[in-house]
Amino acid sequence: MGPKTRTIRQSSLTDSATAALPPGTTQRTLAIIMGGGAGTRLFPLTKDRSKPAVPIGGKYRIVDIPISNCLNSGLRSIYILTQFNSMSLHRHIQASYKFDNFSRSFVDILAAQQTPEGSQWYQGTADAVRQNMRYFLEQPFDYYIILSGDQLYRMDFRSLLHQHIRSGADITLAIKPVTREHSSEFGIMQSDANRRVTHFVEKPKDPNVLSEFKMGPELLASVGSAPDAELYQASMGIYVFSRDVLVECLENDLVDFGKHIIPQAIQERQVSGYVFNGYWEDIGTIRAFYEANLDLTDLLPQYSFFEASAPIYTHPRFLPGSKINGATLRQAIIADGCIISDAHLERSVIGVRSIIQTGATIRNSIVMGADYYEIRRARNRDCRRLGSGATA
Repeated sequence: MGPKTRTIRQSSLTDSATAALPPGTTQRTLAIIMGGGAGTRLFPLTKDRSKPAVPIGGKYRIVDIPISNCLNSGLRSIYILTQFNSMSLHRHIQASYKFDNFSRSFVDILAAQQTPEGSQWYQGTADAVRQNMRYFLEQPFDYYIILSGDQLYRMDFRSLLHQHIRSGADITLAIKPVTREHSSEFGIMQSDANRRVTHFVEKPKDPNVLSEFKMGPELLASVGSAPDAELYQASMGIYVFSRDVLVECLENDLVDFGKHIIPQAIQERQVSGYVFNGYWEDIGTIRAFYEANLDLTDLLPQYSFFEASAPIYTHPRFLPGSKINGATLRQAIIADGCIISDAHLERSVIGVRSIIQTGATIRNSIVMGADYYEIRRARNRDCRRLGSGATA
């Protein structure tokens, strides 16, 4: 679970970085989003769908976050690699992201498949990319940005690309400063004054080892932190590869970027660290999912969907506006198509098509919503609406 420090907002429109990019850079960049594995730590939310397809914020899916970050950054060539419980994710992607016939833009799905070269499922993030390299190399992309499909953040990837190109790096990693308390949950980096990553340790437990990776005063100052702050550089699982470097790094049997490819590359290649100082949360556990959703209801949330310059896109459901019949609401997010009658809602997120009846009290809760309205109760006698004194 990510750090809980208050965010310093970063707009998705970084004019200086965008202007510094060589012309056509975003058109020559391919985004690859990982669809995730079994998601056991997020069960039962992943019982019938993959992690990126889990709803968030009432009306969105988690995968909408990295896709929207790409689109808002001018990256319009996007592949999503899927394997586990992928039907819900496939349906959402196909219904949400469509471009006109006169555009080269695409958001396409690459599901695990059997081929003459192999019949195995994806064994890890690097193996998933390796198995689909023939598709990634079909067009003359110069850069590949590899993203996770289950994280909540807002980033302008043009700034990341700008540093990658300016530094002449083979690989650039997105890095998040974290406290000692959270450092054991991530791969921790050490970098020099030029932000070249020199050492890496995976989820360090030894305090003596960890002390060697503490961010120096110069780097702390560059990210706006106090010189005496005890912060460490955690990998966010976001990588930029130059074309030939990606091909060469995958000419082996290593299966995971974070555990295998990146540690080896740090020893052999120029790897740069891009320090991201905004809000970022890995939605990998039930607690992280719960806290990230309820934080959205706060007066000043750490992450906000109310960002006009960088909207989050999702499936247009064409639902009616929610109908509120005398309810009491306090710090609540109500998605489209809900009917709420004489209920009390406090610090809660109510998903699409929810029906909450008279007498219900909902506090500090997430109502996931429904895929369709219940027309007749006789069709599903086990279904119960929230109401008649129910408390959540």
